[in-house]
Amino acid sequence: MRYVVGVDLGGTKTAAGVVAEDGTVLVQGQIPTKNRDGGEAILDATAVLVAFLIERAAEQGAVVEAVGVGSAGVINAAEGTVISATDAILGWTGTHITDGLTQRLGLPCAVVNDVHAHALGEAWLGAGAGAATSLMVAFGTGVGGSFVVDGQPLLGHHFVGGHVGHFASPYAYHDGAAIPCSCGHAGHVEAIASGPAIHEAYLRFGGSPSVPDTREVFELARGGDAAALKAIGVGAGAAGQAVGGLINILDPGVVVISGGLADAGELWWAAMERALRAELLAPLAHVRVVRASLGNTAAMVGAASLVLA
Repeated sequence: MRYVVGVDLGGTKTAAGVVAEDGTVLVQGQIPTKNRDGGEAILDATAVLVAFLIERAAEQGAVVEAVGVGSAGVINAAEGTVISATDAILGWTGTHITDGLTQRLGLPCAVVNDVHAHALGEAWLGAGAGAATSLMVAFGTGVGGSFVVDGQPLLGHHFVGGHVGHFASPYAYHDGAAIPCSCGHAGHVEAIASGPAIHEAYLRFGGSPSVPDTREVFELARGGDAAALKAIGVGAGAAGQAVGGLINILDPGVVVISGGLADAGELWWAAMERALRAELLAPLAHVRVVRASLGNTAAMVGAASLVLA
């Protein structure tokens, strides 16, 4: 049996596990990401975590042969570097992930963006398993996605493929003005369909400023609060319309919806799927749309698959 390490390196935490060639996770662990300390400090801490897991796996007779990483940021998968990153991880842009980890661990390494890693995990062992093509879209703090074809994510010429939160949405307007998006532009899907965007919409629709976050907006909606119901309805509608348009373009075998909003219950899911199916061309009317199933291990397992092929 072959064994590798899969790493899910995010803005707040870094999780890793020793993964067998059949997808079984032998041992795993996580640490806070040193997101204020720069790229080299993050690689140092990640290498310590990976080395610890390699030692634990060795105690069970498993020899690790490589490391796969799913990382936050726009990732040049060919060179193993971070092209750009948000301020969620300071000093991450320009970091040489694969070279840095190989030097620290003495093992070959591969890396892709963390959403692509998530999609790879779902396509291999999760909700997209068995389909030749799968489209995964994640709705959470942001909106991201990946289109996996025969086990490979489409990364794009500039490695920016999958930024599905950053095209225009007719929902992303208020009083005739485009709503600002996290990318610096305005009127995008993420500006209206992400988790934080639903909270912002709730406030725009007259909701109480004392409501702290999106989770509480959902609680209020379940109790019948009008502003909360409207905000969730708009966000879910925008999400569904966007995914429906992507389905029309890509014609995937299965569509996997992930992220915190996908797990928030039927209030969001039902509205999202109605809007999605209203967009579909006739031959796509019965496309399978499912929730992601691997949870927190998806990106770890997907990252591992990079070096198991």
